[in-house]
Amino acid sequence: MTARDPGVAAKERRQRRQHERKPVELPVVIEDAANRVRGKVRFDSKDLSVGGAFLRSDLLFEVGEEVRVDFSLPNGHRVHGRGRIVRVSRERDEGQDPGMGIEFIALTDSDREAVRAFIAGA
Repeated sequence: MTARDPGVAAKERRQRRQHERKPVELPVVIEDAANRVRGKVRFDSKDLSVGGAFLRSDLLFEVGEEVRVDFSLPNGHRVHGRGRIVRVSRERDEGQDPGMGIEFIALTDSDREAVRAFIAGA
């Protein structure tokens, strides 16, 4: 097996994405949607798109788990919704911090539009 170039792997991930991502550090509160974990966990985002976000953390949920998400955009708009863990990066590999990718599976139209406007720079 040959070592994989981290730059190539990151480029391949970017090409598969459906939505433009914006680098941004926002506090994001995650809650286990199945209520198996008591309490909420605060993460910092690395990037955000209309379709989801990457959250930096050493504390990780498992791929496929559903979570409730809550965060505020820099303009003060509060976003509440549901997401699904779609990727977990456990170590600093391929140029990626440890953390997890979340796909938004339920956002209100106004929350989705607020994220879209933020990404577009409006």
